[in-house]
Amino acid sequence: MTMPLAMFSPMPWWAWTGFLAFIACMLALDLGVFNRRSHEVSVKEALVWCAVWFSLAMGFNLLVSAKLGPQPALEFFTGYLVELCLSVDNVFVFIVIFQYFRVEPRHQHRVLFWGILGAVLMRALFIFAGISLINAFHWIIYLFGAFLVYTGVKLALPKKADGFAPEKNPLIKLARRVLPVTPHFEGGNFFVRPQGRLHATPLFIVLLVIETTDVMFALDSIPAVIAITRNEFVVFTSNIFAILGLRSLYFAVSGIMQLFRYLNVGLAVILIFVGLKMLASHYIDVPIKLSLGIIGSVLAISVIASVMIPGAEKKH
Repeated sequence: MTMPLAMFSPMPWWAWTGFLAFIACMLALDLGVFNRRSHEVSVKEALVWCAVWFSLAMGFNLLVSAKLGPQPALEFFTGYLVELCLSVDNVFVFIVIFQYFRVEPRHQHRVLFWGILGAVLMRALFIFAGISLINAFHWIIYLFGAFLVYTGVKLALPKKADGFAPEKNPLIKLARRVLPVTPHFEGGNFFVRPQGRLHATPLFIVLLVIETTDVMFALDSIPAVIAITRNEFVVFTSNIFAILGLRSLYFAVSGIMQLFRYLNVGLAVILIFVGLKMLASHYIDVPIKLSLGIIGSVLAISVIASVMIPGAEKKH
């Protein structure tokens, strides 16, 4: 007999409202107070903000533990850890995007701010759609699981040096047909009105690339978190906290990229593990503590290998 997938009763409206209000306040402070003026974010500043977002996430985790119990709190932490680690792949792509378009470092925070705000909205739609589909059609969980295993294997394989081609992005093609684009950047503006006619700037094109890239990554990360828990509130909040820390993670990682040489291998193992967990969910119940232990161990081994064998790639 199939066990019901909805393990928790729906959260009250005030919990959702309170969380969204808190996130809105933090974003307003971020853009309106701390980063009102465009500037280049240093590694030190980025690490401080990484610590701030991590502390906020852990404080919220304590609140989840107090209100919902230790099991949802452990699921929140595991989902947050998985999403945060998978976000590192986003970071590497963001670095390539900014280098390709030659975006000035002082304008990169603005692009990431609005890009991640859009990502919050898109991921909310993905999360609720994914959980609703699984609850309505249990067999979809096997599709999600198979997709994660496929993605993990693909991530572990060597990548071809094909280069980055945003001109192939269908959204970019559509934007260029709908709006004229200025030939040069116009400071930190996404739109300008030369001679009274609305023009998009190349910075807006960069924003579109960031948004569509995150949508593709969400197809991997959201099923991975859903494999850990089907509590919509836990999935959503853990995902959003990880995404909100992504900007700081980008500026930190872009300055210390050498520490993540083998992280892709670790991420591939994690994706394959959670995919297999989804495929076997009807037959095997993997305890959340075991999942957390496996994920933490894989990450630790990846980081230690990156530090201990920094020059291995040069031998090939």
